[in-house]
Parts: sequence; C-alpha cells; structure tokens
Amino acid sequence: MFGFLPLLAVLALAVPVALAPVSREADRFVTRTALTAFGGWVSDHGRRRDERKRLLQAVHVGQTYRMFAAKTLLYAGLAAVVGSVLGVYLVAGVLAILRISPEAMRAVLPTQLHFLAGLLVFPDLSAGQLFAILLTSSGTLGVASGGLTYWIRWENLSYRANARERKIDESISRTVAFVYALSRSGMAFPEIMRTLARNRSVYGEAAEEIAVVVKAMDYAGLDMLSAIERLADRTPSEKFGEFADNLASVLQSGQSISSYLEGQYERYQEDAEAQQEAFLELLGTLAEGYVSVFVVAPLLFITILVIMGLMALGDTLPLLRMLTYFAIPLANVGFVVYLDSITESLRATRQDRDIDLASVALAGVRRTDDSASERVGVERPDADAGRGALSGADARDADASATGAHGAQSDGGVGGSADAADAGGETGAVNFERLDAFENVRWVSETLADPVGTLRDNPVAVLYATVPLGLLSVLVRSWPHLVSGSLSLRVVDDFVVQAALFVVGTFAVVQELHRRRIAAIEAAVPDFLDRLASVNEAGMSVVESFERVARSELGALDDEVRKLWADIQWGVDAETALYRFEDRLDTPTITRTVTLIANAMAASGDIARVLRIAADDAQDTRRLKRKRRQEMLTYVVIIYLSFVVFLVIVGALNSILIPNLPTDGAASGGGSPVGGGPLSGISSVDTEAYTLLFFHSSLVQAVFSGLLAGQMGEGSVKNGAKHATVLLTVAYGVFLFL
Repeated sequence: MFGFLPLLAVLALAVPVALAPVSREADRFVTRTALTAFGGWVSDHGRRRDERKRLLQAVHVGQTYRMFAAKTLLYAGLAAVVGSVLGVYLVAGVLAILRISPEAMRAVLPTQLHFLAGLLVFPDLSAGQLFAILLTSSGTLGVASGGLTYWIRWENLSYRANARERKIDESISRTVAFVYALSRSGMAFPEIMRTLARNRSVYGEAAEEIAVVVKAMDYAGLDMLSAIERLADRTPSEKFGEFADNLASVLQSGQSISSYLEGQYERYQEDAEAQQEAFLELLGTLAEGYVSVFVVAPLLFITILVIMGLMALGDTLPLLRMLTYFAIPLANVGFVVYLDSITESLRATRQDRDIDLASVALAGVRRTDDSASERVGVERPDADAGRGALSGADARDADASATGAHGAQSDGGVGGSADAADAGGETGAVNFERLDAFENVRWVSETLADPVGTLRDNPVAVLYATVPLGLLSVLVRSWPHLVSGSLSLRVVDDFVVQAALFVVGTFAVVQELHRRRIAAIEAAVPDFLDRLASVNEAGMSVVESFERVARSELGALDDEVRKLWADIQWGVDAETALYRFEDRLDTPTITRTVTLIANAMAASGDIARVLRIAADDAQDTRRLKRKRRQEMLTYVVIIYLSFVVFLVIVGALNSILIPNLPTDGAASGGGSPVGGGPLSGISSVDTEAYTLLFFHSSLVQAVFSGLLAGQMGEGSVKNGAKHATVLLTVAYGVFLFL
C-alpha cells in the first residue's frame, strides 16, 4: 500500500493543473505558483521572446508573456516529475510480468517458439542493477514528458495562429464589403469599426481583428491610426496586415476611404475566386486519395486476408474484425474531421449575434435619470418620454397613478427609502432567477408550440425522436426471439440496419428540405436587394421601399417580406422589423444582409449604393457556391462508383468464392491429389463468420462513403445523410438478394 504513495502524491500535484481550465480559483492558484517559482527564469529580452509574444497577441491569449511562459515551465516541470514516477512504476510492472519461469513460458508458446522462453525471462537482478534500470527509465520518461509538454505548449500557439490566419483570410472579403458599404452610407469610419466589432460573430475572424482596434481606442486611449498600425503588426494574417497598413496610410493622407475600400473589395473578390480554385484542386486530390487509401486499400486487405483464411494459412478473422470495426471507421472519421477543418465556412447565427449585441447593450446601461445615457441598439422607451407634452398637474397625476398609494411602482419595485431600494434589489434578484429558470425551459415550450418550425430550422432535432424510436423498435422486435432462445446476430443485424435506415432516412429528408429552403432563400436575396435599391434610388424612403418591394414577386422570400411590411404597418420600426425578418429566416446571407441594412439605415436614408454592394456580395457568394457544387459533383460520382466496386468484389467473394469451396470429402483427400495439401484445412474454416464480416464491412463503408460525399460535395456531414441512406439501402438490398 505504501508503495503507491509517490504515485498518489504526483497525481495530487496534477489536480490543480487539471482543474485550471474549468475553475477560476484553480487557475489563479496555478498562475501565482508559476510566477513565484519560475517568474524569475523568464527572459525579458531576445528574438525568441519577441516571436512568442507576437504569437500570444496574434492568438488573443488573455495572459502576459511572463505569465504564459512561467506556467509553461511549471507544466513542463510537473510533467517531468509525473513522468519520472510513472516510469518507475511502468518498468517495475514490466519486470514483474516478465519474471516467470521458462517452463511456464514453454507451456504457453507453440513448439516452434520454445527457444524464446529463455530469451524473454529476465534473470535475477541485483539491487544495484535494478536501481540503474529504474533510474534510467525514470529519467528518460521524465525528460521526455517535460520536453514534450514544453514543446506542445509553444507549438500549440503556432497552430492556433495558423488557424486564425486561415479564418481571417476566408472572411476578409465579406468584412471589407461591409466596411465599404457603410463608408458609402456616410457613416464616420470610427463608428464603422465599432459597428463591425459589435457584429463580429456575423463577419468572422477579420471582424475580431477590428474589435481589437476598437478596444485599443475605447479602453487604452489610442488614436485610430495608432491602433490600426498596431493591428497591422500583430495580426497573424499577412493579407489582413497589408490591408490594415494601407488603410492607415490612406486615413493619414486624407484620401477617399471609399475609393480605397472599393478597390480592396474588388481585389478580395478576385482573391476569393482564386482561393476557391486552389481549394477545389485540393479537394480533388483528397477525393482521389480517399478512393485509393480508404476504399481500394481496405478492399485489397480484405481480399488477401480472406484468401489466407480460406486457404487455412492462419486465422485471419481477428485481423478482419479489427479492420472492419476499428480501422475503417476510425480512418474515415479522421478524414471527415480533416475535411471539416479545411472546409470550415463562415457560419453566422442569430443567437450568436444576439449574445454580442446584448453584451454591448448591457455595457452601455445607465441609470434612467442619467441624461448622458447613450442609446445602444433597440432599447426600452424612456419612462419620461411620454410625459413631455403633459402639463404639470397632468404629469403629477400620471406619477400618482403609476406609483400607487403605497409607493409601489408599476414594475413591482418599491421606492422612496433605502429599505425600499434594498427591497427593489431583492426583487431584481428574484426576477433574474425567474428569467434564468425560464431560459432553461424555453426551448421546450418553443419546440412544443411549433414542432414543424423547429424541425425546419434545426433538422438535428428530429434525432431526439427517431433515435429512441429506432432503439425501441430493435428492442421490441428482438424480445420474442430473446424469450424463445432463437436470438442470433443475424436476426439482430436486420433489426439494427432497418432501424438505422429509418433514423438516417428521416434525418436525410428533413435535412434536405432544410438545405433546399436555405438555397431558395439565398437565391432570392440578390433580386430582393436589387429591387430595394432600385426603388430607393427612385427617391422613395426606406419604409416606402419595403412597401413597394413587398408587392412584387420574390420567390422564396414572398411571405417573409410581406410579414416584414406587416410589422412596419403595425407600428414596428424598420430596424426591429428587419431583425424579426432575420430571426424567422436565420441564414448566413440574410444575417449579413440585415446587419448591413440596419446599420446603414442608422447612418442615412439613402442606402441604394449600400444595397447594390450587398446584392453584389450575395451574388458572388452564391456563384462561388454553385461553382464548387458543380466541380465536386464529379468526385461525388467517383465515391459512388468506388463503393459499387467495393460492393461487387465483396459480393463476389461472398456469393462465388465461398459457396464453391471444396467440401469436407474433397478437401480431405481420399485419393485426391490435393489431399494433405494447402486446401486440406478449408473444411474447418468458419465461412458464416466471413459472410457476416462481408456484410458488416459493406454497411460500414456505405455509411462513411455517404457522409464523406456530403462533406466533400456540399461542405457538411449532415448533407451526407441522404447519400448514406442510398448507399446503406443498396448494400442491405444486395446482401438480402445474395
């Protein structure tokens, strides 16, 4: 028992480090310990320090260089200690396992391997030899653990910086389009940057960089030019750094910012096309590699292992099971994850944008009697706004009726004294608790109130119903066989595959309807913006423009635009009506469009040029998506053909090779020239096990080939559900026929 005390001690030391990412107190304790123990070891100058400091700034790590470096040294030292102790226990365990007699080894090993019995048995070691072995293993594993931890901590910064660079380059064209459009609306450039920072979840990592400039201006007191120049030095994207550097020069020289942004907008649109061409070439290479590595190679291994097993050259079933149930699924999952990382596109949701806007609004909250209070976004009407036209007596009467006889205000608060203020604070705390409880269950009420709308907006929600139903169907259908004792793997296979087809098929239908709805909406957006711009250019106001456009035919947007106009008719301001319009549709293109229009309206009523820019951006985005879908259709067909080849060969092995194997009498000889030859063991081969593995390997390949086709062809694994359903149905039908 006492022999495990060192292990328990080092594990206890690692507990605060493990809790640091999720516990503020643990993180504070680890930080203080690191600064106390290793703060003096951190270098204050040097080229490497400058490079690492720039990495920390590029990744937006909320720690100073000294703090991060000290924690890195602490983690590395702790990893070295833990590795050293684990090294001792590891070697001790290995020695204990190998310390067995040669006779016991020979009893386990085949006759041909008896010579290994003496080689694998360790002789008795002296105390000095044992100490030397334990010391060497402890030191080796400790140094390796500490060095690897130190390297991973710093290398992870480079990885995160590269990931941010890629995301910035992907979103820079949309960000520049937004800035360019608002500059044409007459909005001041500092306010443009603040507006972009408030909507950074809509426009991605490039907008996050602009948010850094805004923070430097508002909190650090830097002027706009200095903040932009500092951003150019710190951003991980070379392209964005060049843009920021040139932007600072244009602002300093007093040139037309709109002209500069127009040129940059056109340039980045061309860059986006070139970038997509390179990306499509990469996807084409990956598709060809997938067919070679993930279809042909497993098929080759399966064929070789099956032939070896049927020829009685060894038991290959364990290897086939490992290939079918572990190697193929894990390799496909890794490939899909890699594809998702390189095809990650800009996703903007109303929820994310609302969180950011709410944060900004709460940061600007002031007392209601503060005359300097600024309006941020959509706010409640001023309590005194409606009383401006009242006479003094009428105002007093209004106050009396609102306050009540005992000082109780209309919102439930109590005013007039310190105790009343305390009571109001308690009431506010209770209200916040009630709101928090409501937020936890709101999704349930919304789902029950509009289940069709929930499935339309979130197809994944259908799985909450179909997965339990599928599991229940398997259980109910298997129960009679289980009671009668006739339950077998083949019977369960049928039930599981049919349930899987039901689950995946229903999700595929809902997801396809969701995809087509979004595609139809985004296809109608450019026309909607063009018509809105044309009407606005004709001299109509923004509200009148909405009225005129609502009467026209806009395809998938007809009903929603009419609802937008109905909101305005019922007294809702245009900005709120637009946000409701966005909330109902909730697509990335609509989110960007509404964000741009709402902010342009706040700057000027003449937003025709802004709408033209938004229409061009939406049209370019749609054109690039359509081109990518057309290009990748070829590789989706290749994936289908490769699966057909896989299925044909596996089916041939199952229906031609195995049924035509020699029978017991033919294989055993009886005067046959092959008697005693390599075919003599065929009769002992479990052909049913091979057939079951063929069936399972086809199902696994069908599911993952379908998911990959969706990821590669349409940029989402969810869109691969329909391909998986088709391929799974084909595989199941083929084996039912065979």
